[in-house]
Amino acid sequence: MAGTRMTLRPALPADYAFIRSLTQRPDYAPFLTDEDEARLDFYATDPAHRLLIWEEDGRAAGFALWAEIGDPSGRVELRRLGLAEVGGGRGLHFVRALTDYGFARLGARKIWLDASGENGRAQKVYAQAGYRLEGRLVDHWFRPVLGRNVDVMLYGLLRAEWEAQRGLAAPAP
Repeated sequence: MAGTRMTLRPALPADYAFIRSLTQRPDYAPFLTDEDEARLDFYATDPAHRLLIWEEDGRAAGFALWAEIGDPSGRVELRRLGLAEVGGGRGLHFVRALTDYGFARLGARKIWLDASGENGRAQKVYAQAGYRLEGRLVDHWFRPVLGRNVDVMLYGLLRAEWEAQRGLAAPAP
């Protein structure tokens, strides 16, 4: 990853096949919902959502879906994300970039997200990125590929916590 140029950009209709190729992967199927192009187009054009593509050296390498943008509470949901390749710290780098985007670009007061109780890799990355486990919804989310429900782990990060992590907090009086 050293020397790799990484950027986030809005998803275009030409990206939908890439997004769906990730959501349809057998290793992601228990954790990600696959949605058709019409729904992806809604997310890409609705002001309360942002559908983004993560690029590494100009190549699509992942995607993320934001929701609840503009909610009066100031919370923003990082609803879905996936990488084409995992390992080597990519997931942590991706989540940190998304977190920076949520606070700096979307003006979030709080970012929240969830993970399947069976997705230990995601839970570890979220904790390493500074997200706090706020709750567990037991036997909550039906996953068709598994044929059963799984627990949902809820994570959150407040703007003040993010600022402190980044050294952006104003000095105390």
